[in-house]
Amino acid sequence: MTGKGSVFLLGPGFIGLQILDELLKDGYPVTVLVRREEARAKLEKLGCKTVLGSLDDGDVIRKAAAAADIVIHTATADHLPSALSILDGVDERAKSGKSTIYIHTSGCSAITDGGHGERMSDKIYEDDKPETIDSIADNAPHRSIDLAILKRRRELGTKAKISIVLPPVIYGVGKDNRLSIQIPTMARFALKHGFAGYVEGGNAVWGYIHVADLARGYLAIVHYMESAPAEEVLADPYFFIENGEEYSWKRAAEEIGKALHKAGRLSDPTPRQIPPELYSYVFGEWSGPVVGRNARNRANRLRALGWKPQEKSPWDSLASEELPIIMAEKTDFNGYSAPVAS
Repeated sequence: MTGKGSVFLLGPGFIGLQILDELLKDGYPVTVLVRREEARAKLEKLGCKTVLGSLDDGDVIRKAAAAADIVIHTATADHLPSALSILDGVDERAKSGKSTIYIHTSGCSAITDGGHGERMSDKIYEDDKPETIDSIADNAPHRSIDLAILKRRRELGTKAKISIVLPPVIYGVGKDNRLSIQIPTMARFALKHGFAGYVEGGNAVWGYIHVADLARGYLAIVHYMESAPAEEVLADPYFFIENGEEYSWKRAAEEIGKALHKAGRLSDPTPRQIPPELYSYVFGEWSGPVVGRNARNRANRLRALGWKPQEKSPWDSLASEELPIIMAEKTDFNGYSAPVAS
């Protein structure tokens, strides 16, 4: 193959647009799955091709995956049919002697513990020790989709190179002023209810990553998977991407409270526990796994490849970039109900 391999990208949203920018800057020809006709022109103006369809359009996804050297799924961690359609396309290529790189986006909710945020966990998952990640419960968040991918990965063996990325808390302002989910949702809750809140005990911790550092991490994974032997890629399916910073959910609420108090939007910056009857204003029944439990991890594999985080800290980003956007919003926020890829 001469030049850069062709890429099929699903999910041109907060994560996907940032990855698209990195791919295009690096010279990759990219085709993007797009749901709405009106979005095609804007994406194509960036320099990529588009194919019209939703995650439920299995034949569209399968054909596009079969035509691509590299497939990256960032649309959601919880849509099994689209992942299986990609794998069907990967299988078609394998039968014709062509290898495919497939990177699926899961999330660190998969490694959350069973506690209720009473304390920081001693358990730290490391991506160069895949057996520890393999040991998580089959019913953990996102895990049913990950397990289906891992099953097909074993069946394909060295005929395809398949990896799963598990991002932690993502922050920063992405392309088109897009924002992430977890911390902005907590900030919107604070603005609506008049206090910065945390779920459950508040002492559980997660890692963090800026969306721009995340996208550069995906590109580093692509480069690695292109050059590494298939046998080496097959030995470990997982990549974490974290910047070395860990914070409790109570600390997140404290930072939100301080920033909104300084902006004159909260009279008292002191964080408080969110009562269960208000969970519908954060993540509903998933509030605990998404913003309440421990999910500690280390991106050893990316660091071994030479990747390093470069962006500002989460709280500098929150105060200077994200909160001004959130405070200017005019819609009435009533919680986050969509699937969360975190």
